[in-house]
Amino acid sequence: MVTVGNILAAKALGLRGVHVCRTDADIRWVATSELPDPAPFLEGGEVLLTTGLETGAWHDEWDEYIGRLAAAAVSAVGLGIGLTHARMPGELVDACRTHGVNLFEVPRRTTFVAISRHVAHLLQQQESIAAREAFKTQRRLISAAAKSDPAAAVVTALAQAVGGAACLLTPDGRVLTGPVGPRRADFPLDEVAADVRRLQAHGLRSAAAQSRPAMSVSVHPIGLRGRPSTYLATIGPTRLSDGQRHAVTTAVAVLGLVDEQQRSRAATRRHVRSRAIELLTGNDSRTARLVLDLDAPAPTVTERVRFMRASGSESDRRDALPALEHRGILAAPYADELCAVAPPDKAEALGAGLVDAGLQVGIGGAVSLQDGETGYRTAGLALAQTTPTAGMVVWDRVVDGGPLGLIDPDRATAFAESWLSGLDSEQLETLRCFLRHHGSRLKVAEELGLHRNTVRNRLDAIEALLPGKLDDPQTRVSAWIALQSLHPQ
Repeated sequence: MVTVGNILAAKALGLRGVHVCRTDADIRWVATSELPDPAPFLEGGEVLLTTGLETGAWHDEWDEYIGRLAAAAVSAVGLGIGLTHARMPGELVDACRTHGVNLFEVPRRTTFVAISRHVAHLLQQQESIAAREAFKTQRRLISAAAKSDPAAAVVTALAQAVGGAACLLTPDGRVLTGPVGPRRADFPLDEVAADVRRLQAHGLRSAAAQSRPAMSVSVHPIGLRGRPSTYLATIGPTRLSDGQRHAVTTAVAVLGLVDEQQRSRAATRRHVRSRAIELLTGNDSRTARLVLDLDAPAPTVTERVRFMRASGSESDRRDALPALEHRGILAAPYADELCAVAPPDKAEALGAGLVDAGLQVGIGGAVSLQDGETGYRTAGLALAQTTPTAGMVVWDRVVDGGPLGLIDPDRATAFAESWLSGLDSEQLETLRCFLRHHGSRLKVAEELGLHRNTVRNRLDAIEALLPGKLDDPQTRVSAWIALQSLHPQ
């Protein structure tokens, strides 16, 4: 960056600062104009040189002139002395103080061309230095991609290049790597995570950027195809240099290539893990462990496990899988479901995360690794009990609920209302008492305070309204299920 301070420090030019309020003002170019209002022809960041050819009789006009130049964001005004003005006009100095514009005096011996040539030389020198630094940064970023943990190495190199901090996040906003860098303590993780979740719907097509008084923040999706697998978040100076912007762009490209390689390896790894799950469901834990030894680092598989089976759209299953993998859980697509094998004490928490990802989850009973067939089967039975409002079902709770836990509540209620439709409340209570005492008419009479003949007559009337005999076990089971569904105890 070439600044006003740089050209004032050039002794060969002999420029004298008259009012210098911003020595760090960035200079983009040098413009020369004798117009009374050159502002419409400026883009901002210029040093405006003038001899004041049209200003010989100006007094109050200087304030409007400088006000327009301040609005055009000039870096400084240089007035050539010795032609129109023998000395610096006081009204011009006052106007520059009022509007906060740098003002310097150009001596008669210094040509405007010399100033333009000097600034051009500084800009060219700066561009050359920036190009060399950008090339070095690119080499560092590319070299980082060849390390054992390429993503972490690239993120670390980027943080140093921008003089800030950087991190990688998952599509749901969790941190994968970092933040790293000299300003990691300033990293606004919560806000960046919110940006990542907002960008998910746009895939690889959009990024987010914020400029604050103390820093700039950017978030970029990482990937070459499909949906982003990670997001790169970077903080740096409020205004990044061209070299720093190129560093961010290069890091995004390099991480995209790293991601593509990782996706290829991930596809192979998931195929291996899917095969291991298939072996576990067939009670072949020994071969499953041998298969998993091919997958380094291998996921954690304890001696007692719970199988988890999750159903949902293909995209939801695909998006939910990395979260399990990052936690070291054996998980893979299997039989058009997402299947995982988790330690018993972690299964429900992991299942809740899958439900949050839009899946329905069945968690099987805790089994030894050698009894995977039972664990997988009970997970499937639990999955069959899930609904859009009850997204996760644990097999243990199905067992605790007895046979009714296996029946859809709405279907059970419809069955009960149909099967018991001909019975009044007195008959329902008699039937319930009959089942409670395992068909003992004497105990029914005692509980209800009725004569045995009355009980027998009531039961005969009830039996006439039912589709079977009360001494038939099938009828008694149906009666019990219907009564429990109609009036749960």
